[in-house]
Amino acid sequence: MSEQPDPFDEIVDAETDRDPDLAVIEAGSRTLRAQAGPPQGDPVPARPADLEVDKALREVEAELATRWGETKLEPSVTRIKALMDVLGEPQRAYPSIHITGTNGKTSTARMIEALLGAFELRTGRYTSPHVQSITERISLDGAPIDAERFIETYRDVKPYVEMVDSSQDYRLSFFEVLTGMAYAAFADAPVDAAVVEVGMGGSWDATNVIDAAVAVITPIDLDHTDRLGETPAEIAGEKAGVIKEGATVILAQQPVDAAQVLLKKAVEADATVAREGMEFGVLSREVAVGGQLLTLRGLGGEYTDIFLPLYGAHQAHNAAVALAAVEAFFGIGAGQARALDVDVIRRAFASVASPGRLEVVRRSPTVVLDAAHNPAGARATAAGIQESFGFSRLIGVVGASGDKDVKGLLEAFEPILAEVVITQNSTHRAMDADALAAIAVEVFGDERVVVEPRLDDALEAAITLAEEESEFAGAGVLVTGSVITVGEARLLLGKG
Repeated sequence: MSEQPDPFDEIVDAETDRDPDLAVIEAGSRTLRAQAGPPQGDPVPARPADLEVDKALREVEAELATRWGETKLEPSVTRIKALMDVLGEPQRAYPSIHITGTNGKTSTARMIEALLGAFELRTGRYTSPHVQSITERISLDGAPIDAERFIETYRDVKPYVEMVDSSQDYRLSFFEVLTGMAYAAFADAPVDAAVVEVGMGGSWDATNVIDAAVAVITPIDLDHTDRLGETPAEIAGEKAGVIKEGATVILAQQPVDAAQVLLKKAVEADATVAREGMEFGVLSREVAVGGQLLTLRGLGGEYTDIFLPLYGAHQAHNAAVALAAVEAFFGIGAGQARALDVDVIRRAFASVASPGRLEVVRRSPTVVLDAAHNPAGARATAAGIQESFGFSRLIGVVGASGDKDVKGLLEAFEPILAEVVITQNSTHRAMDADALAAIAVEVFGDERVVVEPRLDDALEAAITLAEEESEFAGAGVLVTGSVITVGEARLLLGKG
């Protein structure tokens, strides 16, 4: 009897539109149902109930706000290296997994954290930006550090921050101080492993003072083009800075020009590369109640019946990347051809939450929040909405930042939105609602655009539009355009 072909190889061989090294792993066509586990608590912390603690946290937030924000920077790791030096190099006290890319970084980080925690490792996770609370950015053991610990960590590092400030041409930025706090908190815990997401780019990002044995690069697309470059290849050149000598690189599907840059850097660093679509990937994917059911091909073997309580093909690919990263962390794929315990993997993935990523926060009508803020993210969100929700009529609420490709964002959402309510969030980065509306009219036409500058009014208007005719019993609302907009909407809708 002839040997049966490997289904993973068949998937790769069947891809004809792209280079096989970058083959897209197509989703399975069947639809099955699977029950999610017990409801998880809200992973986003509320304001502290203790008034004194809340006051102290607000004071810390106010002090941090006096520093350069995350969109103003001087591309250098000089200041963060100086801070690490006076803090005693806390970032070297534990092994790390470093994550860069354009989209999917935070969700992938959360999955990696869940997997490591399921194998009884104490984890630290550093991600940005936050959805609602600044304390979300620094997590220990799978949960944001509490406000008291955040305040204590800030006070511990503050004298050293001021010491570095006095010796540099520019003060440490908001993001640099938070990065120092995270690395110090992880060392103090102490953690067994840190999962670190870059803020922007890679080579000169403040997080890039770690020597991570595993570098993860999620899909690269156009974003922050004023800082990182105007093509995927140029952006990849900056993000390749996280690849360190002798590391293992977990490479998600990439544009061809970006992949070439990343592979060249890996060769120069004598790094081992695992590519989605070749060494690992998604074998099958089926829509399920509350998420999706996956079969993943990892570096060490096949993992079946993986329930992931997140929506969209992009999250399945994030899961494959996260699994490969954890296998690489444990040395699988480099001389070890064993699989991890599949039951542990199943439990870990079933526990994952990713706030503000196709997150349902209300029913009747259904309100979905998604932090897509660039065209690539919006396309993934639109596909996830179409696949996972049976909306007969979908109303969008869009508030974006002024430095984004808002026309590309709106064009990606236009096919799935019946109408769009244009608004703005409360930060200085928010694009003026009237300016955004003028672009929306170009994309949607005047009759499909409503303008409500206040987010609370925008939400009310969208919900009213979704409910206005009884024939549209399956109507819903999608709030998107910015992590900040999603976070503020989340609060207004009673979450957190």
